[in-house]
Amino acid sequence: MKASPGASSWIVAGVRHELLTRALPALRHDMAAPLSVIRMSLLLLKHRAAAASADEGLSEEPLESISEQVDALADGVRSLRDWELAASDDGITRSALVQRCSSLMRAAFELHGIGLHVDEDLVAGTPDEPRFPEGAALRYMVLGALGYLHDTTERLGALRIEADGPEGLRFVATHGDAALADSMPPMAGALRAPRKLAIDAVALQALADGLGYAVAVEGDTVRLSLRSG
Repeated sequence: MKASPGASSWIVAGVRHELLTRALPALRHDMAAPLSVIRMSLLLLKHRAAAASADEGLSEEPLESISEQVDALADGVRSLRDWELAASDDGITRSALVQRCSSLMRAAFELHGIGLHVDEDLVAGTPDEPRFPEGAALRYMVLGALGYLHDTTERLGALRIEADGPEGLRFVATHGDAALADSMPPMAGALRAPRKLAIDAVALQALADGLGYAVAVEGDTVRLSLRSG
């Protein structure tokens, strides 16, 4: 059976789905944390209300805490819209893009002994940093580059994100100690996707072609241009 004309679009959609699945634990944590604080604050209010006499007023501190956490939860829910390619956005700076993507994956990587390091210039950013359009697409591309190096690098020890010129990023994988890797428990490799779901060179290139970005794989390095076209 011949592949349909839309087969490439389905491939890109599948890669995006895999990347979103890997980021979901961090997204879920960002929304679950405020709920825990809200629940504790409500319990505190109920306790104080039961103990307060008729002429005693309740402290506004728990109410303020609940309000803050509700705002945080609302922000988390709204952030899910950032993953929709069809949604219009006002773009994103390079440093903000890197910080957001690294925060989504750092806990999962470090839990399994993989360091995730960001170049100091990207951490600090600059007040006059240019914004790049299509923030959702760029987020998928950065996660795709990280996923590719994670899934294809043997004995991965760390990943580093660096600036590559004024409008690009470079992702570099470094190998860990072989003896240390052999001593890690079996679950240490649990983050690595099954081979059929791995982000390999074909999947990364399909994602780049589908979203309109230039990407180059050079051994343990991936270069990404943040300008589409």
